[in-house]
Amino acid sequence: MKRYYFKIKQGLYRRKAKTIIIILTVLLLFSFVYIGTVSVSFFANAADYVVRPIIGSRNTVTLESLFFGVSDTTKQVVSKFSSPSKNVFANENTKLIKQTLRQMSNPQLLGLSPMPSLTSLHPFPNEGVWSPIVFDRFQNQILMAKTIVSPDPQRNYAYVALVKMAMSKLSIAVVAGGVQPGGPIGNPGTGIIPWAIASNKKLIAAFNGGFQYKDGEYGMTIGNKTYVPLRKNLATFVIYKNGSVNIIKYQGQDLSNTIATRQNGPMLIENGTIISYTENGMDTWGLTVTNSMYTWRSGIGITKNGNLIYAVGPSLIPQTLAKALQKAGAVNAMQLDINPYWVRFVLFHLQSQGTYSYKPLLHKMTNGGYAYLHGYQKDFFYIYTK
Repeated sequence: MKRYYFKIKQGLYRRKAKTIIIILTVLLLFSFVYIGTVSVSFFANAADYVVRPIIGSRNTVTLESLFFGVSDTTKQVVSKFSSPSKNVFANENTKLIKQTLRQMSNPQLLGLSPMPSLTSLHPFPNEGVWSPIVFDRFQNQILMAKTIVSPDPQRNYAYVALVKMAMSKLSIAVVAGGVQPGGPIGNPGTGIIPWAIASNKKLIAAFNGGFQYKDGEYGMTIGNKTYVPLRKNLATFVIYKNGSVNIIKYQGQDLSNTIATRQNGPMLIENGTIISYTENGMDTWGLTVTNSMYTWRSGIGITKNGNLIYAVGPSLIPQTLAKALQKAGAVNAMQLDINPYWVRFVLFHLQSQGTYSYKPLLHKMTNGGYAYLHGYQKDFFYIYTK
């Protein structure tokens, strides 16, 4: 009788313990959601430099997947009772934009015809209508233009902000970060925009590069330096010695005529077609589980005329990111970094020689200007005038 009573009591303790564990897990997850909402930098750095070394990359990504899943579910509920913020782009000078449109020298340089709607949703004003990004010292020409589109019919809070760049007037370069991607194998970079560029009044923008080494060991080279060896069958951003750029599927081609390359997963768009990777075990965009996470994502595409398109936005999966890039005119494209803290596009405005003010493209985007000028742990691209 005592033994029977003991077994019953033991069973109750186990059920209570299991219930407590479930409650604590749920509370921990919602705590992550709250912390991630109020401090994306804390969450991002804690995930990479505290959690990963303890539980490993795969388990960390699974935890991030749960976090972003709960976050997206919360947004879906909230969106039924409120509209998304319409003021997405940061600090726009409407007067200067209108003045630039009146005075611009070549309105067709970028092919700025309005984009067709991607969904029946229209939560953002002037969707698909391109607007110039104005720089004080280049007011009479359009070097860059931006717009916003809603790519997901189930999520009115999801959007893709697009920046189209006139590469006939601009140059692009890439910097290896002080830690990523080559640091883990003994090949750290400078992580700084060269002083020769910053001091000659040509710098106008910079944006994030790709994943960390541990998330795919994607290749990167600059000049004669190999930070991470290139891998075959992956999307590769290529900068040639003549200044032109392309996004190719690397299959062992001779790249001796290049000055830089950066890989970051398979092709997102190839020859105008969106690529879908659904096979189990396929080497997709980073660790496989990340493909289904609705989170901040970024990508880069190239048009048939050689102009670049940077794309970024929240609550995206690779397919919705690709959809926006394709409609914007990208014939080839690849995904870049993901998650709120790591995606960043910065605009630089000259104050004096070598001194700039800097601001993010979007309100809800990390301002990486200081880090790009003084030292950043991850790789990034920067844009300057020819």
